[in-house]
Amino acid sequence: MARKKTIPVQPTLVPFLNRELSWLEFNQRVLDEAMNMAVPLLERIKFLCITYSNLDEFFEVRVGALKQQIETDDLTRGIDGLSASQCLRSVTRRVRAMTAKAECCWSDQLRPSLAAAGISFVLPTELAESERRWLAQYYREKVHPVLTPLAIDPSHPFPQLLNKSLNLITRIRLGQGDATVERLAIVQVPRVLPATLLLPRPDSRKVHVFLSDLIGTHLDQLFPDTVIDGWWAFRITRNSELYIEEEASNLLKAVEAELHNRRKGEAVRMEISESCPESLRNELIHTLGLDLNDVYNVGALMAPGRLMSMLEDQSARELFDPPFVAPIAAAVRGWTDLFEAIREGDILLHHPYESFDTVVRFLQQAASDSRVLAIKQTLYRTGGDRRIVGALMDAVKKGKQVTAVVELKARFDEANNIAWARRLAEAGVHVVYGLVGYKIHCKVSLVVRNDPDGIRRYVHLGTGNYNASTARFYTDIGLLTCHPDFGEDASILFNLLTGVCQPRPTQRLVLAPFELHGRVQSLIRREIAHVRAGLPGRIIAKMNALVDEETILSLYEASKAGVEIDLIIRGVCCLRPGVLGLSERIRVCSIVDRFLEHSRLWFFANSNQPEVWVTSADWMPRNFFKRIEVAFPIIDGRLRDRVINEILALTLADTVKARWLKPDGTYVMTTTVSQTTPVRSQAEFIKITRGSRHRVGNAESQPDKGLQVRLKPVEEV
Repeated sequence: MARKKTIPVQPTLVPFLNRELSWLEFNQRVLDEAMNMAVPLLERIKFLCITYSNLDEFFEVRVGALKQQIETDDLTRGIDGLSASQCLRSVTRRVRAMTAKAECCWSDQLRPSLAAAGISFVLPTELAESERRWLAQYYREKVHPVLTPLAIDPSHPFPQLLNKSLNLITRIRLGQGDATVERLAIVQVPRVLPATLLLPRPDSRKVHVFLSDLIGTHLDQLFPDTVIDGWWAFRITRNSELYIEEEASNLLKAVEAELHNRRKGEAVRMEISESCPESLRNELIHTLGLDLNDVYNVGALMAPGRLMSMLEDQSARELFDPPFVAPIAAAVRGWTDLFEAIREGDILLHHPYESFDTVVRFLQQAASDSRVLAIKQTLYRTGGDRRIVGALMDAVKKGKQVTAVVELKARFDEANNIAWARRLAEAGVHVVYGLVGYKIHCKVSLVVRNDPDGIRRYVHLGTGNYNASTARFYTDIGLLTCHPDFGEDASILFNLLTGVCQPRPTQRLVLAPFELHGRVQSLIRREIAHVRAGLPGRIIAKMNALVDEETILSLYEASKAGVEIDLIIRGVCCLRPGVLGLSERIRVCSIVDRFLEHSRLWFFANSNQPEVWVTSADWMPRNFFKRIEVAFPIIDGRLRDRVINEILALTLADTVKARWLKPDGTYVMTTTVSQTTPVRSQAEFIKITRGSRHRVGNAESQPDKGLQVRLKPVEEV
C-alpha cells in the first residue's frame, strides 16, 4: 500500500517536536485563514484578530513561563531537548516571522480589500474639515474628560501600566530658550470607550478612525503651553499566570487576590510603533526590565483586536460566512418531555451543528419538574449564561437540592467565575470549588428524578463548557443518558468532588487523575496485541493537543507494530509523524475553519469490535495528572456508528481545510488520490443538519466503512 512520504531516522532527529513551536505553527494556520482569499473578507478580519489574541495569551502564559524558568536558573529541558533559553530564541524568531506576515496581510490585502468594499480606516488629518470638526467635538465631549496624562519626571515615577493596555508615549518641551525642559508623558487609551469610531456620513461608506489616533492628534489639549515633539503607540504584555497557594484557607479570596497581581506581572513583551525614536525605545526597555529581544516593532497595525468591533455590524452580510442557525437535534424534535426522550435511548449531540439549546432545556426542565429531587453540575467557563445559572437558582427556589462545582482557576475566566459563584451561593446553591491541587475540567450534569417506576439518574456528559455563547462556535460532543451505570458513576464523581473520600471504582466513566492515563496506554497496547496476533489494528484520536511523552512513545510502538493511526489535532502536537522506522503509519492533520475544533474523540478498532470514547481531556500531562477529567464510552451502537462513519470519517476526508503535519513540524495541504470532489468537513456537517446531505451512522452502517478514506494513498503538496 502506498504511503505518505517518509524520511529516515537521523541521529540528530529528536523524536519529539517542541511544544511552543508547534503551538506557533497552529497560530500560523489561523493566520493562513486571514490570508486565504477564498474566505469572506470580514471572516478574514476575524482570523487576523484571533491570531493576535492567541499571541497575547501565548506571551502571557508560555513565554512568561519560559522567562521565569530562565531567571530562576531552571535547567529542565523539554521533551524535544531544548533548554528554556534555546526555546525562547526559537520562539522569538518564529513570532517575528509570523507578525511580519500578519502586518503584510493587513497592509497589502485586508485594508485595501476593505477600502474597495467601502470600509476605510483613516487618520484624522486625512479627513475633510467637516469630519474633523465632528471628531473634535467627540473628543471634547466623550474622550477628554476620561483621559489622565501621566508625566514622567523626578516627582512622577513611571506609571504601572495595565497588561495589554494601549498607551501613547509623548515627548514634550516646556519653556523657551535656555530654560527649555524636555519631559516624557504617557496617556493610556481608555478601554471604556469604543476603540474605533465610525464617522457619520451621508453616503454608504464606512469610515473608521482609531481612538488612539484621535487622542494623539489632540495631545495639545492634554498638555497645553507645551511643544509636542511626537507621540508613539506602545503596548505591554505581562506574565499573567496565577500563582496560588493551593492550601490557602479560602481559595476564593486567594484567587481574587492573585487576579490583582496579574494586571501588574512582570513585562514579557513590548510592542511599539516602529517610528518611535531609538533613544525613547531604549528608555522604555530599561524601565520595564526588558531587552531588545522582547521588543516587537509595529508598523501597520497596533492592537488588531480593535478591529473585532467591525464584526458586530452584520449589515454587509456578503462579507461574512453564510448565516447558520443550528437546528434542534433530530433525536429530540417532537418531544415535549426530555426525560421521556432520554428514557427511549441515549442522545448524541454534535455542536454547533445541533443546537446547544437542548442542553439548556435539559437543565431548565430539571429546575421546573416537580419530580426532580437534585441537580449536580460542574461549571468550568460559565460565560455568564443566565439561562444555565438561572436554572440552577430556580431549582433552589422550587426546593430542590442543587450543587455547583465551580472551577475558580479557569484561565482568564477567574473573575467571571468568582462573580457567578457568589451569585449562585447567595441564591442558595451549594457551591464548592473541587479538589485541592486539581482543576475541575470535566463537563457533567447529574439530575436525580423520582420517576413513576423509581429513582432514576439522568446525566449529560460533554467535551465543551456549559456556555451557550461559545457553543455556537466550538465543535463539541454531548451525550444525554439515563443508563444506570452512567448515573452511578456520575454520583461517584460528584461525591469525590464535594466530599472527603477516596475515589471509588467506576463502571463506565474513566477519571483523571486516577486512571485515565493508564487506560489510554492499555487501549493502545490492546491494538498492538491485535496486530501482533494477525488482526487489524486501527486508532483514531481527535483532540486539541498531544504532548504527553509516554503516550507519544506508545503510539510510536503501535506504528512500528503495524497499527494504522490517524490523529486529528487542532493545536499542539509533539509527535513526529511519517518517520521511517518510527512513525510511518501515523498521520496527523489539523483543521482550522469557521468553527473552533474542540471535541475530543477516540476510536479503537478492537479487532472489529470498535470502541468509541468521548472525553474532556487532551493527551497532555496536565489533563492526565493535574485535572479532574472524564472519558466515557459510546455504548449505543447507532450512536457509535454515527461517530465513526459520520463525524470521524468526514473529518478525515477533508481536503479543503485540513493541513497535514510533516516530520519537520510544518504543515501542508494534501490531496486524496481517489477523491476528485473537494470535501470541507464543517460544511458537510451543516448540510447534514439542514437535511441536504444523507446522515450516516444508522444501525445498518458498516462499522469501519467510512474510515477507509484515510488509508488510501496521499500525496504531499
